[in-house]
Amino acid sequence: MSEPIIYHIDVNSAFLSWEAERRHREHPEETDLRSIPSAIGGNEEMRHGIVLAKSPSAKKYGVRTGEPLAQARRKCPGLVVVPPNYPLYVEKSRKFIELLQRYAPSVEQYSIDEAFCDMSGTEKLYGNPVLFAHTLKDTIMQELGFTVNIGVSCNKLLAKMASDFEKPNQVHTLFPGEIPEKLWPLPIEELFFVGRATSAKLRSMGIATIDQLAATDVRILRSHFKKHGETIWNYANGRDTGEVTSKAPANKSYGNSLTIHFDVEDSATAKMVLLSLCETVGARIRADKSYIGVVSVSIVDFEFHHSSRQETLPSSTNVTEKIYESACRLFDRLWDGKPIRQLGVSAGHATTEHYMQYELFDSENSEKLSRLNSAIDSIRSRYGEDSIKRARFAASKDAPEQSAGFSHMTRGLDKSKRTGMTGKV
Repeated sequence: MSEPIIYHIDVNSAFLSWEAERRHREHPEETDLRSIPSAIGGNEEMRHGIVLAKSPSAKKYGVRTGEPLAQARRKCPGLVVVPPNYPLYVEKSRKFIELLQRYAPSVEQYSIDEAFCDMSGTEKLYGNPVLFAHTLKDTIMQELGFTVNIGVSCNKLLAKMASDFEKPNQVHTLFPGEIPEKLWPLPIEELFFVGRATSAKLRSMGIATIDQLAATDVRILRSHFKKHGETIWNYANGRDTGEVTSKAPANKSYGNSLTIHFDVEDSATAKMVLLSLCETVGARIRADKSYIGVVSVSIVDFEFHHSSRQETLPSSTNVTEKIYESACRLFDRLWDGKPIRQLGVSAGHATTEHYMQYELFDSENSEKLSRLNSAIDSIRSRYGEDSIKRARFAASKDAPEQSAGFSHMTRGLDKSKRTGMTGKV
Protein backbone atom coordinates (compact mmCIF):
# COMPACT_ATOMS: atom_id res chain seq x y z
CA MET A 1 0.00 0.00 0.00
CA SER A 2 1.39 3.39 -0.97
CA GLU A 3 2.10 6.12 1.56
CA PRO A 4 -0.77 8.54 2.25
CA ILE A 5 -0.55 11.86 0.41
CA ILE A 6 -2.27 14.84 2.02
CA TYR A 7 -2.47 18.39 0.65
CA HIS A 8 -3.23 21.42 2.79
CA ILE A 9 -4.33 24.27 0.54
CA ASP A 10 -4.41 27.80 1.96
CA VAL A 11 -5.58 30.87 0.02
CA ASN A 12 -2.98 33.66 0.29
CA SER A 13 -4.48 36.69 2.12
CA ALA A 14 -7.89 35.37 1.18
CA PHE A 15 -10.18 38.33 1.84
CA LEU A 16 -7.80 40.79 0.21
CA SER A 17 -7.06 38.48 -2.72
CA TRP A 18 -10.73 37.87 -3.38
CA GLU A 19 -11.53 41.58 -3.24
CA ALA A 20 -8.55 42.41 -5.49
CA GLU A 21 -9.64 39.81 -8.06
CA ARG A 22 -13.19 41.21 -8.10
CA ARG A 23 -11.97 44.78 -8.53
CA HIS A 24 -9.54 43.82 -11.30
CA ARG A 25 -12.30 41.98 -13.16
CA GLU A 26 -14.78 44.87 -12.86
CA HIS A 27 -12.30 47.78 -13.04
CA PRO A 28 -9.08 46.58 -14.73
CA GLU A 29 -7.75 50.15 -14.85
CA GLU A 30 -7.51 50.36 -11.05
CA THR A 31 -4.33 49.56 -9.13
CA ASP A 32 -4.27 45.99 -7.84
CA LEU A 33 -4.72 45.99 -4.05
CA ARG A 34 -2.15 43.20 -3.82
CA SER A 35 0.57 45.48 -5.24
CA ILE A 36 0.16 48.34 -2.72
CA PRO A 37 0.06 48.60 1.09
CA SER A 38 -3.58 47.65 1.68
CA ALA A 39 -5.81 45.81 4.09
CA ILE A 40 -9.33 44.54 4.57
CA GLY A 41 -10.59 46.12 7.76
CA GLY A 42 -13.68 45.96 9.94
CA ASN A 43 -16.01 48.76 10.97
CA GLU A 44 -14.18 51.02 13.41
CA GLU A 45 -17.36 52.84 14.44
CA MET A 46 -18.91 49.50 15.45
CA ARG A 47 -15.66 48.64 17.31
CA HIS A 48 -14.81 45.85 14.88
CA GLY A 49 -11.90 47.90 13.50
CA ILE A 50 -9.23 45.25 13.08
CA VAL A 51 -7.11 44.06 10.16
CA LEU A 52 -8.77 41.02 8.60
CA ALA A 53 -6.22 40.57 5.78
CA LYS A 54 -3.24 42.53 4.48
CA SER A 55 -1.20 42.75 1.29
CA PRO A 56 2.46 41.62 1.12
CA SER A 57 3.66 45.22 1.03
CA ALA A 58 1.58 46.09 4.10
CA LYS A 59 3.18 43.13 5.85
CA LYS A 60 6.62 44.69 5.18
CA TYR A 61 5.53 47.66 7.29
CA GLY A 62 4.76 45.30 10.15
CA VAL A 63 0.98 45.30 9.69
CA ARG A 64 -0.45 42.15 11.29
CA THR A 65 -3.77 40.36 10.90
CA GLY A 66 -5.92 40.90 13.98
CA GLU A 67 -4.39 44.18 15.12
CA PRO A 68 -6.45 47.40 15.42
CA LEU A 69 -6.65 49.48 12.26
CA ALA A 70 -5.49 52.56 14.14
CA GLN A 71 -2.28 50.75 15.06
CA ALA A 72 -1.84 49.49 11.49
CA ARG A 73 -2.18 53.06 10.15
CA ARG A 74 0.51 54.28 12.54
CA LYS A 75 2.86 51.66 11.11
CA CYS A 76 1.82 52.39 7.52
CA PRO A 77 0.39 55.93 7.11
CA GLY A 78 -0.56 55.35 3.46
CA LEU A 79 -2.44 52.11 4.14
CA VAL A 80 -5.47 51.65 1.87
CA VAL A 81 -8.29 50.11 3.91
CA VAL A 82 -11.21 48.38 2.17
CA PRO A 83 -14.35 47.25 4.05
CA PRO A 84 -15.11 43.51 4.12
CA ASN A 85 -17.51 41.94 1.61
CA TYR A 86 -18.68 38.71 3.21
CA PRO A 87 -21.10 37.54 0.50
CA LEU A 88 -18.18 37.75 -1.96
CA TYR A 89 -16.00 35.64 0.35
CA VAL A 90 -18.69 32.97 0.67
CA GLU A 91 -19.03 32.75 -3.11
CA LYS A 92 -15.26 32.59 -3.66
CA SER A 93 -14.90 29.93 -0.97
CA ARG A 94 -17.65 27.84 -2.55
CA LYS A 95 -15.94 27.93 -5.96
CA PHE A 96 -12.58 27.12 -4.33
CA ILE A 97 -13.97 23.99 -2.67
CA GLU A 98 -15.85 22.94 -5.80
CA LEU A 99 -12.63 23.10 -7.83
CA LEU A 100 -10.79 20.96 -5.28
CA GLN A 101 -13.59 18.40 -5.33
CA ARG A 102 -13.00 17.93 -9.06
CA TYR A 103 -9.53 16.54 -8.37
CA ALA A 104 -9.46 15.09 -4.83
CA PRO A 105 -11.31 11.95 -3.70
CA SER A 106 -11.88 13.56 -0.28
CA VAL A 107 -11.94 17.28 0.58
CA GLU A 108 -12.24 18.59 4.13
CA GLN A 109 -12.96 22.29 4.40
CA TYR A 110 -10.98 23.54 7.39
CA SER A 111 -12.06 27.19 7.23
CA ILE A 112 -13.43 29.64 4.70
CA ASP A 113 -10.03 29.79 2.95
CA GLU A 114 -8.36 26.46 3.83
CA ALA A 115 -8.94 22.83 2.96
CA PHE A 116 -7.29 19.43 3.28
CA CYS A 117 -7.28 17.05 0.30
CA ASP A 118 -6.57 13.35 0.61
CA MET A 119 -4.73 12.57 -2.62
CA SER A 120 -3.70 9.04 -1.64
CA GLY A 121 -3.77 6.64 -4.57
CA THR A 122 -4.12 9.34 -7.23
CA GLU A 123 -0.59 8.92 -8.61
CA LYS A 124 -1.91 6.83 -11.50
CA LEU A 125 -4.27 9.66 -12.42
CA TYR A 126 -2.04 12.68 -11.91
CA GLY A 127 1.51 11.37 -11.65
CA ASN A 128 4.00 12.71 -9.08
CA PRO A 129 1.92 14.27 -6.25
CA VAL A 130 4.36 17.13 -5.67
CA LEU A 131 4.42 18.05 -9.37
CA PHE A 132 0.64 17.82 -9.49
CA ALA A 133 0.40 20.19 -6.51
CA HIS A 134 2.08 22.81 -8.72
CA THR A 135 -0.43 22.05 -11.48
CA LEU A 136 -3.34 22.40 -9.05
CA LYS A 137 -1.95 25.67 -7.67
CA ASP A 138 -1.68 27.09 -11.20
CA THR A 139 -5.17 25.84 -12.11
CA ILE A 140 -6.66 27.69 -9.14
CA MET A 141 -4.94 30.88 -10.29
CA GLN A 142 -6.03 30.47 -13.92
CA GLU A 143 -9.66 29.61 -13.19
CA LEU A 144 -10.37 31.56 -9.98
CA GLY A 145 -7.85 34.41 -10.14
CA PHE A 146 -6.10 34.06 -6.77
CA THR A 147 -3.00 32.35 -5.43
CA VAL A 148 -2.67 29.60 -2.86
CA ASN A 149 0.03 27.81 -0.92
CA ILE A 150 -0.03 24.02 -0.93
CA GLY A 151 1.65 21.89 1.71
CA VAL A 152 2.30 18.25 0.80
CA SER A 153 2.95 15.47 3.29
CA CYS A 154 1.74 12.13 4.64
CA ASN A 155 -0.50 13.58 7.36
CA LYS A 156 -2.61 16.66 8.02
CA LEU A 157 -0.35 18.23 10.63
CA LEU A 158 2.77 18.17 8.47
CA ALA A 159 0.85 19.30 5.38
CA LYS A 160 -0.53 22.30 7.27
CA MET A 161 2.89 23.21 8.65
CA ALA A 162 4.35 22.98 5.13
CA SER A 163 1.73 25.31 3.65
CA ASP A 164 2.78 27.98 6.17
CA PHE A 165 6.34 28.08 4.85
CA GLU A 166 7.37 30.87 2.46
CA LYS A 167 4.41 32.64 0.81
CA PRO A 168 2.74 33.41 -1.55
CA ASN A 169 2.00 31.08 -4.47
CA GLN A 170 4.27 28.25 -3.33
CA VAL A 171 4.27 24.46 -2.95
CA HIS A 172 6.22 23.03 -0.02
CA THR A 173 6.78 19.49 1.22
CA LEU A 174 7.31 18.30 4.78
CA PHE A 175 7.69 14.55 4.85
CA PRO A 176 8.98 12.76 7.99
CA GLY A 177 12.53 12.63 6.63
CA GLU A 178 12.50 16.43 6.23
CA ILE A 179 11.43 17.18 9.82
CA PRO A 180 14.96 17.73 11.25
CA GLU A 181 15.81 20.21 8.51
CA LYS A 182 12.52 22.05 7.92
CA LEU A 183 10.46 21.77 11.12
CA TRP A 184 12.68 21.40 14.16
CA PRO A 185 14.74 24.61 13.78
CA LEU A 186 11.57 26.77 13.85
CA PRO A 187 10.65 28.80 16.96
CA ILE A 188 8.10 27.14 19.20
CA GLU A 189 5.45 29.71 18.25
CA GLU A 190 5.37 28.32 14.69
CA LEU A 191 4.03 24.93 15.81
CA PHE A 192 0.33 24.35 15.22
CA PHE A 193 -1.68 24.41 18.46
CA VAL A 194 0.94 26.41 20.38
CA GLY A 195 -0.67 29.72 21.28
CA ARG A 196 0.67 32.75 23.08
CA ALA A 197 0.12 31.46 26.62
CA THR A 198 1.54 28.01 25.82
CA SER A 199 4.62 29.41 24.09
CA ALA A 200 5.31 31.77 27.00
CA LYS A 201 5.16 28.86 29.45
CA LEU A 202 7.34 26.67 27.23
CA ARG A 203 9.95 29.41 26.97
CA SER A 204 9.94 29.79 30.75
CA MET A 205 10.83 26.07 30.83
CA GLY A 206 13.76 26.68 28.48
CA ILE A 207 11.97 25.31 25.39
CA ALA A 208 12.36 27.83 22.56
CA THR A 209 12.42 25.72 19.38
CA ILE A 210 10.36 22.83 18.05
CA ASP A 211 13.29 20.40 18.26
CA GLN A 212 13.65 21.18 21.96
CA LEU A 213 9.97 20.42 22.48
CA ALA A 214 10.29 17.17 20.50
CA ALA A 215 13.18 16.06 22.73
CA THR A 216 11.40 16.90 26.02
CA ASP A 217 10.16 14.05 28.19
CA VAL A 218 6.43 13.83 27.47
CA ARG A 219 5.77 13.22 31.18
CA ILE A 220 7.10 16.68 31.97
CA LEU A 221 4.83 18.21 29.35
CA ARG A 222 1.82 16.31 30.70
CA SER A 223 2.53 17.61 34.20
CA HIS A 224 2.49 21.21 32.95
CA PHE A 225 -0.13 21.09 30.17
CA LYS A 226 -2.09 17.87 30.78
CA LYS A 227 -3.47 16.33 27.57
CA HIS A 228 -2.47 19.39 25.55
CA GLY A 229 1.18 18.73 26.44
CA GLU A 230 1.05 15.27 24.89
CA THR A 231 -0.66 16.68 21.78
CA ILE A 232 1.97 19.34 21.08
CA TRP A 233 4.77 16.83 21.82
CA ASN A 234 3.33 14.52 19.15
CA TYR A 235 3.00 17.46 16.75
CA ALA A 236 6.62 18.47 17.39
CA ASN A 237 7.60 14.94 16.38
CA GLY A 238 5.43 15.10 13.25
CA ARG A 239 2.78 12.67 14.50
CA ASP A 240 -0.89 13.14 13.63
CA THR A 241 -3.56 10.45 13.24
CA GLY A 242 -6.37 12.71 12.01
CA GLU A 243 -8.01 11.64 8.76
CA VAL A 244 -9.28 13.88 5.98
CA THR A 245 -13.06 13.67 6.06
CA SER A 246 -15.64 15.53 4.01
CA LYS A 247 -18.23 14.94 6.74
CA ALA A 248 -18.51 17.72 9.31
CA PRO A 249 -17.99 16.50 12.90
CA ALA A 250 -20.91 16.67 15.31
CA ASN A 251 -21.02 19.73 17.51
CA LYS A 252 -19.92 19.17 21.12
CA SER A 253 -20.67 22.75 22.10
CA TYR A 254 -22.42 25.82 20.78
CA GLY A 255 -21.30 29.39 21.36
CA ASN A 256 -21.84 32.94 20.27
CA SER A 257 -20.48 36.32 21.32
CA LEU A 258 -20.97 39.95 20.39
CA THR A 259 -18.71 42.99 20.61
CA ILE A 260 -21.21 45.77 21.29
CA HIS A 261 -20.71 49.14 19.62
CA PHE A 262 -21.30 51.01 22.90
CA ASP A 263 -20.35 50.28 26.50
CA VAL A 264 -23.26 48.52 28.21
CA GLU A 265 -23.73 49.94 31.68
CA ASP A 266 -27.11 48.52 32.75
CA SER A 267 -28.37 45.02 33.39
CA ALA A 268 -31.51 45.37 31.24
CA THR A 269 -29.56 46.08 28.06
CA ALA A 270 -27.00 43.39 28.86
CA LYS A 271 -29.76 40.83 29.26
CA MET A 272 -31.30 41.82 25.93
CA VAL A 273 -27.93 41.06 24.33
CA LEU A 274 -27.82 37.75 26.19
CA LEU A 275 -31.30 36.87 24.94
CA SER A 276 -30.33 37.63 21.34
CA LEU A 277 -27.31 35.36 21.74
CA CYS A 278 -29.39 32.60 23.35
CA GLU A 279 -31.89 32.76 20.46
CA THR A 280 -29.28 31.70 17.92
CA VAL A 281 -27.49 29.25 20.22
CA GLY A 282 -30.83 27.55 20.94
CA ALA A 283 -31.75 27.44 17.25
CA ARG A 284 -28.43 25.77 16.37
CA ILE A 285 -28.91 23.17 19.11
CA ARG A 286 -32.38 22.29 17.83
CA ALA A 287 -31.18 22.22 14.22
CA ASP A 288 -28.72 19.49 15.24
CA LYS A 289 -31.46 17.65 17.18
CA SER A 290 -29.26 17.97 20.25
CA TYR A 291 -29.60 18.86 23.92
CA ILE A 292 -27.05 20.60 26.14
CA GLY A 293 -26.25 20.24 29.84
CA VAL A 294 -23.93 23.17 30.61
CA VAL A 295 -24.31 26.92 30.03
CA SER A 296 -21.54 29.50 30.38
CA VAL A 297 -21.42 33.29 30.10
CA SER A 298 -18.36 35.44 29.36
CA ILE A 299 -17.87 39.19 29.82
CA VAL A 300 -15.16 41.46 28.43
CA ASP A 301 -15.26 44.88 30.10
CA PHE A 302 -14.22 48.25 28.71
CA GLU A 303 -10.66 47.67 29.92
CA PHE A 304 -10.53 44.30 28.07
CA HIS A 305 -10.61 42.26 31.29
CA HIS A 306 -12.18 38.86 30.61
CA SER A 307 -14.28 36.84 33.07
CA SER A 308 -16.56 33.83 32.70
CA ARG A 309 -18.68 31.44 34.71
CA GLN A 310 -20.61 28.27 33.95
CA GLU A 311 -23.24 26.04 35.53
CA THR A 312 -24.51 22.51 34.98
CA LEU A 313 -28.22 22.24 34.35
CA PRO A 314 -30.35 19.72 36.28
CA SER A 315 -31.81 18.50 32.97
CA SER A 316 -30.56 18.59 29.40
CA THR A 317 -32.41 21.08 27.23
CA ASN A 318 -32.79 22.61 23.80
CA VAL A 319 -35.13 25.36 24.99
CA THR A 320 -34.02 28.96 24.42
CA GLU A 321 -35.85 30.15 27.55
CA LYS A 322 -34.02 27.65 29.76
CA ILE A 323 -30.65 28.62 28.32
CA TYR A 324 -31.50 32.30 28.80
CA GLU A 325 -32.59 31.79 32.43
CA SER A 326 -29.27 30.12 33.16
CA ALA A 327 -27.35 32.85 31.32
CA CYS A 328 -29.07 35.55 33.39
CA ARG A 329 -28.26 33.75 36.65
CA LEU A 330 -24.63 33.49 35.63
CA PHE A 331 -24.53 37.12 34.53
CA ASP A 332 -25.93 38.33 37.86
CA ARG A 333 -23.22 36.39 39.74
CA LEU A 334 -20.45 37.46 37.36
CA TRP A 335 -20.94 41.14 36.52
CA ASP A 336 -19.11 43.59 38.76
CA GLY A 337 -20.82 46.68 37.37
CA LYS A 338 -18.01 47.77 35.04
CA PRO A 339 -19.04 48.88 31.50
CA ILE A 340 -19.29 45.88 29.19
CA ARG A 341 -17.66 45.70 25.75
CA GLN A 342 -18.42 42.09 24.80
CA LEU A 343 -20.83 39.37 25.95
CA GLY A 344 -20.78 35.68 25.09
CA VAL A 345 -23.00 32.66 25.71
CA SER A 346 -21.89 29.05 25.28
CA ALA A 347 -23.72 25.76 25.75
CA GLY A 348 -21.83 22.51 26.16
CA HIS A 349 -21.99 18.81 27.03
CA ALA A 350 -24.09 18.31 23.91
CA THR A 351 -25.87 15.00 23.47
CA THR A 352 -28.56 13.59 21.22
CA GLU A 353 -30.22 11.98 24.24
CA HIS A 354 -32.61 13.99 26.39
CA TYR A 355 -32.35 13.42 30.13
CA MET A 356 -34.66 15.13 32.61
CA GLN A 357 -34.61 15.36 36.35
CA TYR A 358 -38.19 14.92 37.54
CA GLU A 359 -39.81 18.28 38.20
CA LEU A 360 -43.45 18.15 39.23
CA PHE A 361 -44.61 21.32 37.49
CA ASP A 362 -41.82 22.10 35.04
CA SER A 363 -41.41 18.93 32.96
CA GLU A 364 -44.57 19.43 30.92
CA ASN A 365 -43.79 23.14 30.51
CA SER A 366 -40.31 22.35 29.14
CA GLU A 367 -41.77 20.00 26.54
CA LYS A 368 -44.28 22.64 25.45
CA LEU A 369 -41.54 25.26 25.17
CA SER A 370 -39.38 22.88 23.13
CA ARG A 371 -42.23 22.29 20.66
CA LEU A 372 -42.96 26.03 20.53
CA ASN A 373 -39.30 26.85 19.87
CA SER A 374 -39.18 24.28 17.06
CA ALA A 375 -42.31 25.80 15.50
CA ILE A 376 -40.70 29.27 15.63
CA ASP A 377 -37.54 27.86 14.01
CA SER A 378 -39.69 26.48 11.19
CA ILE A 379 -41.38 29.85 10.60
CA ARG A 380 -38.06 31.67 10.55
CA SER A 381 -36.57 29.11 8.20
CA ARG A 382 -39.45 29.56 5.76
CA TYR A 383 -40.09 33.29 5.99
CA GLY A 384 -36.83 34.73 7.34
CA GLU A 385 -35.49 35.26 10.82
CA ASP A 386 -37.25 38.63 11.18
CA SER A 387 -40.66 37.11 10.48
CA ILE A 388 -41.16 36.45 14.18
CA LYS A 389 -39.43 38.00 17.16
CA ARG A 390 -39.97 38.44 20.87
CA ALA A 391 -42.01 41.45 21.92
CA ARG A 392 -39.15 42.95 23.92
CA PHE A 393 -37.18 43.39 20.69
CA ALA A 394 -40.00 45.24 18.96
CA ALA A 395 -39.47 49.01 18.61
CA SER A 396 -40.69 50.64 21.78
CA LYS A 397 -40.20 53.89 23.58
CA ASP A 398 -39.69 51.83 26.73
CA ALA A 399 -36.82 49.81 25.26
CA PRO A 400 -33.32 50.80 26.44
CA GLU A 401 -32.29 53.70 24.22
CA GLN A 402 -28.95 52.19 23.17
CA SER A 403 -30.18 48.66 22.57
CA ALA A 404 -30.80 49.48 18.91
CA GLY A 405 -27.99 48.21 16.73
CA PHE A 406 -27.93 44.53 17.61
CA SER A 407 -30.23 41.94 16.12
CA HIS A 408 -32.85 39.96 18.02
CA MET A 409 -30.88 36.96 16.75
CA THR A 410 -27.24 37.90 17.18
CA ARG A 411 -24.89 35.57 15.32
CA GLY A 412 -21.52 37.22 15.87
CA LEU A 413 -21.68 38.29 12.22
CA ASP A 414 -24.49 40.64 11.25
CA LYS A 415 -26.97 39.60 8.59
CA SER A 416 -25.15 41.29 5.72
CA LYS A 417 -21.96 39.40 6.57
CA ARG A 418 -23.47 35.98 6.97
CA THR A 419 -25.69 35.99 3.87
CA GLY A 420 -25.25 32.58 2.29
CA MET A 421 -22.95 31.34 5.04
CA THR A 422 -23.58 27.74 5.99
CA GLY A 423 -21.62 24.90 7.54
CA LYS A 424 -17.94 25.63 8.01
CA VAL A 425 -17.90 28.55 5.62
